[in-house]
Amino acid sequence: MNSIGRTIQLGNRQFMQTYNVRSPYIAGAMYKGIASVDLVCAMAEQSMLSFLGTGGLKMPQVAQSIDEIKRRVGTNKPFGMNMLSNFEEPEKEMALIRLYLEKGVSVIEAASYISISDALVYYRLTGASLAPDGQIQCAHRIIGKVSRPEVAMRFLSPPPSEKVQDLLQQGLITPQQAELAPSIPMADDICVEADSGGHTDQGVITVLFPAIRSIADELNLQFGYNQKVRVGAAGGLGTPQAIAAAFMLGADFVVTGSINQCTVEAGVSEDVKDMLEKAQPQDMAIVPAGDMFELGAKVQVLKKGSLFHVRANKLYELYKNYDSLDAIPRDVITKLEKQIFTRSIDEIWQETEAFYLRARPEEVKKAVESPKHKMALVFKWYFIHGTRMALRGERQQRVNYQVQCGPALGSFNQWVKGTELESWRNRHVADIASQLMQGAQDYVNRFMLAEVDAL
Repeated sequence: MNSIGRTIQLGNRQFMQTYNVRSPYIAGAMYKGIASVDLVCAMAEQSMLSFLGTGGLKMPQVAQSIDEIKRRVGTNKPFGMNMLSNFEEPEKEMALIRLYLEKGVSVIEAASYISISDALVYYRLTGASLAPDGQIQCAHRIIGKVSRPEVAMRFLSPPPSEKVQDLLQQGLITPQQAELAPSIPMADDICVEADSGGHTDQGVITVLFPAIRSIADELNLQFGYNQKVRVGAAGGLGTPQAIAAAFMLGADFVVTGSINQCTVEAGVSEDVKDMLEKAQPQDMAIVPAGDMFELGAKVQVLKKGSLFHVRANKLYELYKNYDSLDAIPRDVITKLEKQIFTRSIDEIWQETEAFYLRARPEEVKKAVESPKHKMALVFKWYFIHGTRMALRGERQQRVNYQVQCGPALGSFNQWVKGTELESWRNRHVADIASQLMQGAQDYVNRFMLAEVDAL
């Protein structure tokens, strides 16, 4: 059998139709606006989907960003907003969802969720209706990022009935929407996130994806949805071969992250991009997550050129081993102040206390009652400081940069070595997306069809 003229279609065509995109490829959100307005617009202009990194941005910044994106690309181009779980302040999560509804945002990327929140259910059900042909229509789409089977099951299932009833009683959804809820999955799509930058469970894609794909097939059949929930893959995708492998595992679409941080459009300092451009796959480390420090959650960061990974792990070790700052030996405190913080513990606490008195006064009260909690707040200052320095590009603070990144970027750097893309100044997010997808297509056609013909 001759393979000339034949190709294997990558991804899910229905995904492309649903989101009005030309490729089953997403540039995922990166917090603090690293996945910037420029990045989102660049992807949208090429009819590819991406998400603004809204985590850590204030509401006015998010609102202005949505308006700017619409002004630049119009309302018919694909784009979405990130939605991070905020279990400590659910009212802020609900306020952001209200903003998205007000601004007409039709798709969000839900990340870091362990359980389904009221805000997500509100967004999902608002605008849900029956079409003239009797099919359910959802005005608002959710792509849920998951790294654990039990979380995947929650996004694959209908909204929790108790939350639906609470929203109905509050008058936030209609009786018809509450009636339709059992036939609507929480997400249109889920994305299986393996070994990635930022928050990570360090999953292996060849293990994690088939397990969650199997659960999706089972629940799609169980609930009999009008439209099956699709399953995508993320984490470790930095070369055409890796993307081809994800599609061969059965992914309906792929999501990239770390590689997009080292592009012209990314909203991070040039100094960080200079560092990322030289990274290799082994140049990453696992550290505590600053936003979930006390829970022991982990993130993956760049270690080459920075001491953040060593210092962050040292702080978490002290937190585990001592009940208060006063319990830590004085010589250790001195080293922290001189070598890591470059200021006194008292100065850090004054700055931290002032912030929380404005933003969340209950945290200060808790710190007064619990010396260990005060220690956690002081240590978390360093994580905020490391991110701030990296975003600004404060070169004298480079040893303290927190740059969340996964090994996929190292693989990408090797792939483009010796080409014009070796320099990040020539890397544009939409061009990278096109080249990776074309490379994956060529790879599959070259090797998989050759194997078929050999049989």
